[in-house]
Amino acid sequence: MREKPTFRIPIGILLLLAGLALYALGVAWASQWIGQLPVLVQTVIYLVLGVAWLLPLRRFLIWMETGRWRS
Repeated sequence: MREKPTFRIPIGILLLLAGLALYALGVAWASQWIGQLPVLVQTVIYLVLGVAWLLPLRRFLIWMETGRWRS
């Protein structure tokens, strides 16, 4: 349990929301080219892009809780 409140959590939430918004805008922008590909290729690309944002999330949440990038 933390002894003192920290600003990492509220700042981390704001950064996470901003990062996800930018990521979503980037995917939406790229969709003009992705949409020209065959449907099966589009499906694979959107599945990968839909999961890719989760990769850095674990370390980011660890930082929000502990202030370190590794557990």
